[in-house]
Amino acid sequence: MVARSTCQPRRGFCFFMSAKRPQSGLLAGRAPTVSADAYHWRMRYQRIDLNLLVALDVLLAERNVTRAAERMHITQSAMSGVLARLRDHFGDQLLVPVGRTMQLTPRAESLVEPVRDIVLRVDSALGTQPDFDPATAQRHFVVIASDYVSRVMLAEVVRRVAAMAPGLTFDIRPTSEIMLGELEQGRADFLITPAHLTAADHPQEVLFDDTYKVLACLQHPDLAGGVTVEQYRSLGHVVYQNERGINPWFEQWYANQYGSTRRVEVITHSFTLIPRFIVGTRRITTIQTRLANQFAQSLAVQIFDPPMETPRLTEVLQWHRLRETDAAVQWVREQIVAGSHAMPPI
Repeated sequence: MVARSTCQPRRGFCFFMSAKRPQSGLLAGRAPTVSADAYHWRMRYQRIDLNLLVALDVLLAERNVTRAAERMHITQSAMSGVLARLRDHFGDQLLVPVGRTMQLTPRAESLVEPVRDIVLRVDSALGTQPDFDPATAQRHFVVIASDYVSRVMLAEVVRRVAAMAPGLTFDIRPTSEIMLGELEQGRADFLITPAHLTAADHPQEVLFDDTYKVLACLQHPDLAGGVTVEQYRSLGHVVYQNERGINPWFEQWYANQYGSTRRVEVITHSFTLIPRFIVGTRRITTIQTRLANQFAQSLAVQIFDPPMETPRLTEVLQWHRLRETDAAVQWVREQIVAGSHAMPPI
C-alpha cells in the first residue's frame, strides 16, 4: 500500500492517498456512461489497488519518477517501489531510460487514455460536494487564461472572491498549445480562451467581447492625425506570440487578409510587456481595446483607430463536463461570469 500523505492534497490522486478526502480540485458531477475502452480496462484490472492506478496515471503523465513522487507527496524511493509493483502487475517495464530521459513503452502508451479516463470518473464519483459555503470552504482551482484576460478581468474577479471566500486559492496558468488537453484530462478547472479555440466536448459560456486599437508612444512624431494604411505598413510593429511561435487571433486574421505587409521589429511572449517596447520609440502595436485603455491610464501611450476593419474577439469560459454539478465549481463560475458582466463597455 502506498504511504499516506500528510501534505496539502492535489488534484486527481490525493483523495486515494489521504485518510480524509480533500476539498481541493476534484472533478465532480454526474458520471456519464463509461466508454467501451474504459469499461474494458476497468474489468480487466478491477483487482488493481486504486492507489496503484492513480500512481500509474501520474507516472504516465510525468514520465519521471521524481516529479511523480513530488505530485503524490511521497518519497522518490517509495515511488520507485510503486513503479516496481506496477511493472510486476502489467508484466511490462512501462518507463524505460532513453538517454537522460524516461520514455513510455508501447504498452504504457496504450494505457494513458483508459487509465486517465477511469481516474477522472472515480474522481467525479467521489468528489461531488452538494453543499458549498464560500465563507468556510477550502479549495484550490487551476485557471488557464492569457495575461491579457488576467489583466482586464480575472485579477479583479480573484480579488472579489478573496473577500467572499478566503479559503479558496488559485493557480493562474498561461494559455498554451496543451491547454485543451489540460482541461480534458482534468488538470485545469477552468479555461478562458477565444471562442474559436474552445473544446467541443465541454460546456462553455461567453464572457466578453473586445475590439482592436493601435497603440503608440504619446510623443510619436508621425501620428498626430491618426494612422494611415501607409504608416501602418511602414512603421515597426510589436507583436505577441506564445512560446511556440503561435500568433493570437488578430495576427492570424491579419496574415490571412494582408499577408506579410508589416515590418515586425519586436516579438514578445507577454501582452502586458508590449507597451514597454512602444514607449520612447516610433513603433506601434495592435492590441485589444480593453487592454489599450488600461495602458493609456498609466503609461505614456496614445490610442488610434486601426486604418482597416478589424475582427471582433470573443472570450469564452469553459469547464469540464464532469463538473457541472460541483457546487464549488458552479460558484466560482458564477463569480467569473459576474466579473465579466461588470467590465466597462468598449
